[in-house]
Amino acid sequence: MEQSLLNIGFGGTVVAERVVAVVSPNSAPMKRLKDEAKEEKRLVDATHGRKTRSIIITDSNHVILSAIQAETISQRYEMLKDTDRNARSDKKQISLSSVFSPKEREKTYDNDNSDENRD
Repeated sequence: MEQSLLNIGFGGTVVAERVVAVVSPNSAPMKRLKDEAKEEKRLVDATHGRKTRSIIITDSNHVILSAIQAETISQRYEMLKDTDRNARSDKKQISLSSVFSPKEREKTYDNDNSDENRD
């Protein structure tokens, strides 16, 4: 199983499939969330001493601090997901062409269509 890594800045990455939310740290509830995670040893500080600009929450309830803007991380996440979707569709096309010769693909396609026409 392939896992996509989301760049959160300064060499830090997170498994994209585990990300639940990317939020701004400026509100009081987010500050409380950060403090609670620190007390419960669920906080990961990936800021490298810089100002916290985003908080990433994972499905394991870990809280990750990043010095990259939340909007930037969200854009990277979307780009990563689009790239993964395109790669999967390319793999399907490649696997079909590597298994069948052009004539066999035509036969397979014709047989699939004839099955549909029978109903």
